[in-house]
This record gives sequence, structure tokens and C-alpha cells, in this order.
Amino acid sequence: MAPRSEVHPTVAAVTARIVEKSRETRADYIRRMDAARDSGAGRAKLSCANWAHAFAGQTIADKLTAMDGSRPNLGIVTAYNDMLSAHQPFERFPDVVRAAVREVGATAQVAGGTPAMCDGVTQGRPGMELSLFSRDVIAMSTGVALTHDAFDAGLMLGVCDKIVPGLFMGALAFGHLPVVFAPAGPMPSGIPNAEKARVRAEYAQNKVDRQTLLESEIGSYHSPGTCTFYGTANSNQMMMELGGLHMPSTAFVHPDTGLRDALTAAAAKRAVELARTGECRMADVISEKSIVNMIVALLATGGSTNHAIHLVAMARAAGVLIDWTDMDELSSVTPLLARVYPNGSADVNAFQAAGGVAFVARELAQAGNIHTDVTTIMGKGIEAYFQEPSMVDGELVWRDGVTESLDRDILRPASYPFDREGGLRLVKGDLGRAVIKISAVKPENRIVEAPAAVFQTQEDALQAFKDGKLFRDVVVVLRFQGPRANGMPELHSLSPALSVIQDKGFKVAFVTDGRMSGASGKTPAAIHVSPEALAGGPLAHVRDGDIIRLDAEAGVLTTVGIADLTARPLAARSQVNAEGSSWGYGRELFGAFRHVVTTAEQGATVCFAVPPGSRGHDDTPPNPNFVDRTVDA
Repeated sequence: MAPRSEVHPTVAAVTARIVEKSRETRADYIRRMDAARDSGAGRAKLSCANWAHAFAGQTIADKLTAMDGSRPNLGIVTAYNDMLSAHQPFERFPDVVRAAVREVGATAQVAGGTPAMCDGVTQGRPGMELSLFSRDVIAMSTGVALTHDAFDAGLMLGVCDKIVPGLFMGALAFGHLPVVFAPAGPMPSGIPNAEKARVRAEYAQNKVDRQTLLESEIGSYHSPGTCTFYGTANSNQMMMELGGLHMPSTAFVHPDTGLRDALTAAAAKRAVELARTGECRMADVISEKSIVNMIVALLATGGSTNHAIHLVAMARAAGVLIDWTDMDELSSVTPLLARVYPNGSADVNAFQAAGGVAFVARELAQAGNIHTDVTTIMGKGIEAYFQEPSMVDGELVWRDGVTESLDRDILRPASYPFDREGGLRLVKGDLGRAVIKISAVKPENRIVEAPAAVFQTQEDALQAFKDGKLFRDVVVVLRFQGPRANGMPELHSLSPALSVIQDKGFKVAFVTDGRMSGASGKTPAAIHVSPEALAGGPLAHVRDGDIIRLDAEAGVLTTVGIADLTARPLAARSQVNAEGSSWGYGRELFGAFRHVVTTAEQGATVCFAVPPGSRGHDDTPPNPNFVDRTVDA
């Protein structure tokens, strides 16, 4: 069945609204990208000394290719380290890429590296307070790598939580170039996710010892590749597919396979091809329509709540302005097509086996939930993303993906979804604006009205749980966890405790100006509350015992029986809390970030600060300063 040409009226209306409010910022962005493109190829502007420096460490063959002056040079930005299982495979990728582009008469260089934190390691630790800020550092690092201006295209190597959004933001500063993203793929399946969750809950209640917990975790996280639950890392990959920046259906291919290496080589060759033709630059691939497609892909699969923040910053890097209202309205008409842990028991490997990305893309297109008239790295239209790769006689070939789900407990068509709405909702009221992921929350748990238990640190909240003070109907309020306060850490370490309270039959909800992990979801959690408490947001006025109502169905987050919450004095942040979030474990290096960071709904970013009195970018097109390389070679 051919994709439907018209989009759903709500999708069309939201897209039109985004286009209108982004008119100035998007035009400014495109103007700057056009100016960079029109200034000519970077390698043509480098002097002999510049070019010699750029290739001093390369092979003789690559130097001879580069001296030609007309051959594309591919800039690789890698987030490789071997502490992240998802990024460990990237150690070998540059060699695969170099060999691939030599076959098509081009060169490739690792332009630079970026940091890559593992939130799984830093959960509940001070390092988590640097996690969100690391996204902007990655964006800046990508900019530093590509600013050598010696490249005709970019290849981004990254997978996990903040890494892909950061690479995306940084690469868009060089959107006059074609840019391709190449993932590493998930690890093979380990122990069932439900079993892992059971052991975690038992450990939280002191029913099993630490050795039992460790054995369970090792059984889950056990080899190179992305963690197999559908958290932020795998949500990243879904969005890069529907955003048109991957080779089709490459997200969930295992790292240690011939197919993965073939796809990496194909991604490199495609980037070179686009550099030669001048087609599909990143500034044209990422548009208002592709941003909407990325949001819908996230919603249709119950993806990570972290992207309620990341997507705002990512879109802003392309001059596109979105907010939580846009996401909420899209969610209201997006069918939920997938049940992948934590929204179900299956992992991403089972999701891919059931039909995967290609099935989701086709279903969303046919249902009118995504725009099909977009530009991708594969050219015009979204249809290439209905295909899957395979190896036939040692050669990479593409075939149509399945048209019917192979497991309807995991993946369903748009005509028979798990839910008529997507997995994310906006909740608002006198406590501010927040988001909640409902795809993993049972309907009977989506409305909670109960007294507040207010904390400033997750350690205090966990201690109250251990002391038995939270085994009641309760709304746990954790404030001073926003970007200005302490970098907005994930608070996933609270999830097992909250789950235990809920499993005891109590009504429980979580309200915070911090974040929850992309793997969280069983307990209703209104997160990213904006404005945050440290900025004078309403959470700073809440007291122990206040009745709070969280109604995910109606989109309500409010106190009950309080006429004017803000008439109360603001709660004071404890000195211990303030000092503890300012120093140690690298936190002292990010004081400037905490001072200028935007709100969660504005992307919690430091990357787009505009000087006072400035309206956008008033720079003139750059002087091309060409050097004739046929003479100056």
C-alpha cells in the first residue's frame, strides 16, 4: 500500500504553527548555511601550510588523493570510549570508514572526539549532575572538530543518551554539509527485563543481597552494544531513522556482525556521494517537517521522556522552535504501535524481529501521522525507510520490510494500536508545566490525589522510604533538581522504591523539576516541572501534607484546596544542598552553565544564548578567501 499523501489534520496544524513561530529563526539559520555553502569547499580555502598540517599524519596514498584538491574528505566525529558498551564498537569504525571511502576515491579523517558519559554508571552519583550538561559540551566538541573546515561531509559516531542529541546540535552548526549518523547497534538479549526489575525491587526491600543484584545486572548488561531496553539511547536511534539521518533500518543491527560493518561502510560512501552531488545537506534534511516526524516516531513507540528536553534543543539548532504543547497535541493523535520495555516486557531485539523501524515508518506514513515529503540522506521522500538491509552472497542489499507485524504483543499496525494516543502528555496547573510518560503506566494508576512528602535530595527521599515513612498514599515531591540548581540529574535510583510503594497497593506519584531515566515509567511521574524551584517556580511553595492532584488523563498537575500557592514564602534551599551541587566531581567546572542555562521546556541548554540587544545573528556572509588549489597545491 502506498503511503497516504495527506497528513492528519492535527499533524498539519501543529506543523504549520511550528513553521510560523520559527519563521525568523529558521530563515536566519538557512541564510547562514547558504552563506557557508556559497563560500566554497573548505579544502579549497586552506593554504598549503594549512593543508599540510591537516594531512601530515595520513598515509602516502591518502596524501596523494588529498593533494588532488577535488576529492571529498569525510570528517568523522566519534564519541568512542570503551567504558560505554554501546560505544565500544566505535573503536574499529574509523578503519572501516577509511577503507570504504578509499574505494570511491575519497579520504576520511577522525576530525575529533567528544565525551560520552554513561548514565547507567552515574545514576545516583554526583557525576549525574554533569550528564545533561554533557550534551552541550558534546555539541561544542563537535563544533571544534568540524571547524577545521577541511571536510566536505560529516559522519557522526554516537548512540547513547546525551551523545546523539549533542552530535546532532553540533553538526547542525555545519548544516551546509551533508551529515550521516552511524550507530553501533544493541547487544544481544540478556535476562528478561521483567526479571531484572523484580530483582531490583527485592533489593530495595532488603530481600536479596548485593551479590544477587550484581549477578542480575551483569546478566542484563553483558556485551558490546546498546542496552536493550527502550530508553533514551534506543529512542535516539528511532529518531535518527525517522529524521532521515541513518541508512535505513540500521538502528538495531548487532555490532559484531558483517552486516553492521557493511552498513557503516555504506554510510561513509553515501556521505561521500552526497558531498560530490551537493545534495541532502543536513540543513535541508532537518526541517520543521522532519522534526515533527521525529517527535511522532518517539510518541508512537513510547520513547524516552528525556527527549521532551533534547528535542527542543535539537530543533533550536536548526532554527526550529517547538515546545511541550506541540508534543502534547501530536501525542493526542499518534497511535502507540510498540510495547518495548519499560512499556512492555520485550526488548529492542524482539521489536526489530517483529518488524522494527521499517514497519513503524510505513504504518505512520500510511496513517498520515508523519510527513512523507521530506528530504533524507537517501533523497526525497520517506519511502527508503520502509526497507531493511541484509547480506546476500557477501553483498549489502535492501528489501522491503514486513507489511504485517510478526508479533502483535510487541508491534501493532496503526489500525489496531495498543493505544489511540502516544506515550507522552503535558500536565499543568498551579504547580507549573511538566511532562509525564503514560505508555508504561496502567490506566488505574494515572490519577493520584494524595498528601505531599517534600524533599530536596534523592538521598533524603530514599532514607524516608527505608524508614517506612512513605508506605501510604503519597505524592513524593523532589525539588531543587532543575538545570539551574544542579544540572537536572536523572533520578532513576528512586524508581525501585516508588514501584515497591505502588505494588503495596498505595496510590503514589512523583513530582520533580529533575529528570527520570528513559527506562522509567511504571509509576506516574510529572517531571521536568518548569519553572524550576530554584528559579522561583511553584514547587518552591509546596509544603509537606499539601494535597496534590496529578491527573495524567486530564493533563492536570495542581494543588487542592490552596487558593494562592504563590502567596506563600519561597522555600529556602539548604546550604548543604547548594554547596554540594556546586563542588566536587567536576561540578565546579560548570558554574557558568548553571547560571545561564534555559528552562527545561526551552531545552535546558546553554548553546543559544544571544547577546543583549541582539536579534538573531547579524553577521554578514563570510569572505570566502579562496585559494586556487591547482596553483597552491
